Amino acid sequence: MTARDQAWRTDRRSGGGRAAQREERRAAILQAAMELIAERGYRGTSLAAVAERAGLTQQGLLHHFPSKELLLVGVLEERDRWDTASAAAASGVRRTDTLAALVDYNAERPGVVQTYTVLSGDSVTEDHPARDFFERRFRRVRETLAEALRAEFGDRLPGGLTPERAAPLLAAVMDGLQLQWLLEPEEVDMPAAFRDFLALLGDTGAGRRPPEGEGPDTPS
Repeated sequence: MTARDQAWRTDRRSGGGRAAQREERRAAILQAAMELIAERGYRGTSLAAVAERAGLTQQGLLHHFPSKELLLVGVLEERDRWDTASAAAASGVRRTDTLAALVDYNAERPGVVQTYTVLSGDSVTEDHPARDFFERRFRRVRETLAEALRAEFGDRLPGGLTPERAAPLLAAVMDGLQLQWLLEPEEVDMPAAFRDFLALLGDTGAGRRPPEGEGPDTPS
């Protein structure tokens, strides 16, 4: 091996080491942020506190996440990765049961739910740093929910809606329940209310809307 080849391999190894180190620091920052959010809530979590918990200077943290909003988006992205992995591990379970289990889990992490709720509301303003994340996330959520509903009900829900039309309603219920639960956790049983809505989706009672193309019976 020539000296040049040796140098190239050494540079490659050191570069890989730096990349791994960056990933480790980023993971440590996200873990620290999630712990602090769980302990102190969204407003009580500062960049300085996260940096201290992660064993970094604040300047070192800003190298990975230039603002608090971007750090919190990173936390939400990490949460979504965990939730996706959990859903994949539950293959074979009814899809709506998996969604209900996710709502149960969210009821155990109010700090992260609060972060999501505050950031999602703020993101509707122009040029908000989290806007792109939430636009992409809601598109993906609608697609995922439509797939879950189709896997369970087929091309039509009992009430007549297609999975694509029902998906945004399901997403709205999940987010709306989170907001009500955060405001009045003693009054709103989020997991129970979500299961009530799932029961409505599967209701085959007389009040169902006929599928498109099918009108009510003509009176005799």
